[in-house]
Amino acid sequence: MAALDAAGAANRLTGADSVYDLASRAVAQESSLDAAIREALGVEVVELHAIAKEGRFLPPIDHPEPARLYLTGTGLTHLGSAEGRDQMHRSAAAKSEQTHSMKMFLMGLNGGKPQPGTTGVQPEWFYKGNGSCVAAPGGSIVSPAFALDAGEEPEIAGVYLIGPDGTPLRLGFCLANEFSDHVTERANYLWLAHSKLRQAALGPELLIGALPPDVRGVIRILRNGAVVWEKPFLSGEKNMSHSIENLEHHHFKYVQFRRPGDVHVHFFGTATLSFSDGFRAAPGDVFEMEASPFRLRLRNTVMIAPEEEIAIRAL
Repeated sequence: MAALDAAGAANRLTGADSVYDLASRAVAQESSLDAAIREALGVEVVELHAIAKEGRFLPPIDHPEPARLYLTGTGLTHLGSAEGRDQMHRSAAAKSEQTHSMKMFLMGLNGGKPQPGTTGVQPEWFYKGNGSCVAAPGGSIVSPAFALDAGEEPEIAGVYLIGPDGTPLRLGFCLANEFSDHVTERANYLWLAHSKLRQAALGPELLIGALPPDVRGVIRILRNGAVVWEKPFLSGEKNMSHSIENLEHHHFKYVQFRRPGDVHVHFFGTATLSFSDGFRAAPGDVFEMEASPFRLRLRNTVMIAPEEEIAIRAL
């Protein structure tokens, strides 16, 4: 592990083998993650560009028991996010009627940022998988052989550790590619749950503290080294129809998501998809995203898993 300073230098942290260990130590000492990082800050300088070139970056969070890391998310949370989804599902509704996607978006627009002390409207929610589904930055992001699409979703995700008393503790935020199958989702809205059961990639940095209200980034797709699709994307509460606090509340209100020692990575949604522009990623394409205040890019190469024969037998 290494900590970036304001100038962009990285110093290796000592005394902990993972962010999970470091956060657990901070909890045990009734300290903060920032204080734990400062205490563990070593003198050895790490060359991050060399690490990236060698493909040695790890995700910003893991769990010693991967099944205890939950990948979940929410959609239709960003201004403009309903447009692409509405186009997907428009054929299922009369032209004069609102789709369920648009209704959900408008609910968030009207009630997703409640006044302090009140509860806002609940967002769409989905489950993606566990820690075994996390793709490392710089590595491959693998789509199952049966998938109909392998599409990127550039997002910000919150990272949480559940404390010993069941309190969700936000460790920070990271860049994320919430990889999805938009063709399957478009075929039937009730297949959205299926379309989300894919890998997800997390950027190499964990941003400690508050997320800026206006996050601006770029997502691009490269094929044979050339950019074949590129678009800016926005995040942060200034560009969202829900507050992060409201999204967190409606995830962690469920007691099963407050088991001490578990880790949660919760995706906050996006309004930018290459699929909405009619682009289809292919095996070998590279997804590349960057956004301030993160200093490092998230890059992953699309791969398709081999066909599997699944036999179910009685025991």
